[in-house]
Amino acid sequence: MKITFPHMGNVYMIAKCLLDEFQLDYVIPPFQSKKTLEIGTRYTPEGACLPLKITVGSLIEAAELGADTALMVGGAGPCRFGYYCRMQQEILNDIGCNMEIITLEAPNGDAWELLRRIKRVTKGMNIPKLIRVLTQITRLSIQIDEIEKICLRNRSYETVKGTTNRIYQEFRVQAFTTAGVKEFKKLIKETRSKLQKVSLNLDQKPLRIGIVGEIYGNIDPYTKMFLEQRLGEMGIYVHRYVTISDWIVEHIIKKELRLPRKKPYAAAARPYLNTMIGGHAQETVGHTVMYAEQDYDGVIQIYPLGCMPEIVAQGILPRVSVDLDIPVLTLIIDEMTGEAGYMTRVEAFIDLLQARRKITLDRSRAV
Repeated sequence: MKITFPHMGNVYMIAKCLLDEFQLDYVIPPFQSKKTLEIGTRYTPEGACLPLKITVGSLIEAAELGADTALMVGGAGPCRFGYYCRMQQEILNDIGCNMEIITLEAPNGDAWELLRRIKRVTKGMNIPKLIRVLTQITRLSIQIDEIEKICLRNRSYETVKGTTNRIYQEFRVQAFTTAGVKEFKKLIKETRSKLQKVSLNLDQKPLRIGIVGEIYGNIDPYTKMFLEQRLGEMGIYVHRYVTISDWIVEHIIKKELRLPRKKPYAAAARPYLNTMIGGHAQETVGHTVMYAEQDYDGVIQIYPLGCMPEIVAQGILPRVSVDLDIPVLTLIIDEMTGEAGYMTRVEAFIDLLQARRKITLDRSRAV
């Protein structure tokens, strides 16, 4: 058995460490590229959402490197993510790709079935070791997200533009050859030290933009055309609540163990969307409200074409924007999205935010 998994941001770091700790044979797909998307688009239905096309392309690239088994998390509710594992399996079967997909979820709440699948992957079931490794991996995911948060902050203040991006890209590349939790902690510590030494000009008052939307487009840099890095290089402070560690803790661990979950976004969204409708729609609305309450200059919603939960959220956000006086830009992405048009809309939005800030400053000085 040679295991693989589709890319989604830095999830490969977590999956790699997990497989290293159990000394399993695996293949990490290449980082997503135009080739990955072209492969996925060729074999998936035209109306399928972008994350499915990218993950299918990623799995096919891994199969070409010798992988015969893929790990996927499951899902539930109206969001089509819950069907990815079955759709991926059917697509791979149709094109003659001999790869089995194992879904790591408890179907219909059947925890024993989840344990059976884990036992099959790990070639045995050492419960104490499993609990220890999962605990370590969860903590590791939090530390990886902390690295990202430092990068988001640094980019908007750094005196030499591109320094933070260089360190972060080195971190992502070195992760491919870093084995196990112990070595990964060392890499994280070294990267954090480098980032903390980056020269910053903290006297700047950058525009602040919150990123909301569907999880894949939020977390994965390639899918959103490296928007966070681009905004940071333009001197803009970027923040997003949707992270890998939040997904692991709140949407996987606590869900499967039926533990209380933190949902500050639900209270914030209640006047506009008071129930969960699938995907991250409620988070999108709630987080937009939270950014407005924290006096952010604007919000950018990102989601793949055809994402039903985000379409609903998009219909609600204009009311939030008017009520709370916060501009919102919605970016819908698919395989036909052009980089030039994408960035032209972003740049126009930034011009709008800068003009609003100038008007506000002029009014305050006049008073």
